[in-house]
Amino acid sequence: LVEYFGASEKTFKYDLMADEPPSDLSKVTIAANVKNATYRNFVEIIFENREKTIQTYHLDGYSFFAVAIEPGKWSPEKRKNYNLVDAVSRHSIQVYPNSWAAVMTTLDNAGMWNLRSDMWEKFYLGQQLYFSVLSPSGSLRDEYNLPDNHPLCGIVKGMPMPAPYKA
Repeated sequence: LVEYFGASEKTFKYDLMADEPPSDLSKVTIAANVKNATYRNFVEIIFENREKTIQTYHLDGYSFFAVAIEPGKWSPEKRKNYNLVDAVSRHSIQVYPNSWAAVMTTLDNAGMWNLRSDMWEKFYLGQQLYFSVLSPSGSLRDEYNLPDNHPLCGIVKGMPMPAPYKA
């Protein structure tokens, strides 16, 4: 909602988390984790599970293709083992203990989408992030306008409605 009103800088910052963990893990930032994603871009997401229990992850707003699940640690060489012929389309994926899973999807659904652990205690403690997928065209083909009677709250309450998208 804050992106729709152009007020995201008052609520969160984009891309706080890099693709690789930092070498110094003592400096932790507690904030909403929002990855700025390019509309209609094709992405690869790697999940690694170093724990002794199965981890399950879910991506709102999309289905993705589960292209690989293997034991050990993921590395770029593992891409040669991906199933790019008949991968299964899913909304959630399980990652087995001491294993990794790779999924691929096209970010063709404009909006703010949650990628999270399906284990409540992990989700509750912050094992989640958001993909901000903005359509550059501002077209009704890609995203609907906010209804005029939609209740507003927080920092957007009292702000003027943005210009409506056009067909």
